[in-house]
Amino acid sequence: MRGYLGIDVGSVSTNLAVLTEDGELIESLYIRTQGQPIKAIQSGIGQLKERLPKDIRIMGAATTGSARKLAGVIVGADVIKNEITAHAVAAMKVVPDVRTVLEIGGQDSKIIIIRDGVVVDFAMNSVCAAGTGSFLDHQAARLGIAIEDFGDLAAQATTPVRIAGRCSVFAESDMVHKQQMGHSVPDIIAGLCQALVRNYLNNVGKGKDIQPPVVFQGGVAANKGDQKPRLRKPSRRRSSCPRISVSWAQSALHYLHRSRSSRQRLRLSSGDLRSATSSTTPAVLNAPDAQTGVRLLRSNRT
Repeated sequence: MRGYLGIDVGSVSTNLAVLTEDGELIESLYIRTQGQPIKAIQSGIGQLKERLPKDIRIMGAATTGSARKLAGVIVGADVIKNEITAHAVAAMKVVPDVRTVLEIGGQDSKIIIIRDGVVVDFAMNSVCAAGTGSFLDHQAARLGIAIEDFGDLAAQATTPVRIAGRCSVFAESDMVHKQQMGHSVPDIIAGLCQALVRNYLNNVGKGKDIQPPVVFQGGVAANKGDQKPRLRKPSRRRSSCPRISVSWAQSALHYLHRSRSSRQRLRLSSGDLRSATSSTTPAVLNAPDAQTGVRLLRSNRT
């Protein structure tokens, strides 16, 4: 059985997915990076090995995310792409005529403008965390609520309160004030979600030509509380990317099929996946490029 591996290593989460040659999902995994991308990658590959069929052979690998180059060296990636390219291609795989991609990740956010299948403009916000997932993560921890329950609680709100979302420090002070005034937790959480959306549109999306169809990607797209108010314009055609953690793997497969190095693609068996989870040698980490990493990884096969 043949499979293709896609790895997205971000500041907050690491996503891995294995697809068939036809783009069908075989297995996917979401884990927290916790500031240790090497450990997260090794742990993820180890967990994938236990879940994948014994006869599977990984015919190609691709990486993206803030640690894409490091991940590429570790697994010997055939393709290494930046997040803008990855999100754009993934969105077009789900919604072929997409014109705008909104992406809110753990510690940064992006907007990508696509016209006729080509990225013509984009913007990123990597300075302040107020308009990102870590903003919600921090407030959820302060309220003693699991971030996974954030969206469901926001959906229970009857009168969402308005919370200052331009700065995470001011937002926290405002949230405390709203609690002291007696507002319910669901109303406060819904207000936080709306504050994040306002921050995004007023900063990253400011001045951009947002046209439908619009695709919402990134970890925050899984939060129901942010899906509903993200544009507040019923005339817009919107779509949240299904299988969010798998979206990059879909674009990875696209690039792997087009890769010039297809004849020299990495072929890993279940045994090789086991070796990739062991301690990474300094030689692999210091390899000048991904292809050198492939050769070193192959030489260490068990």
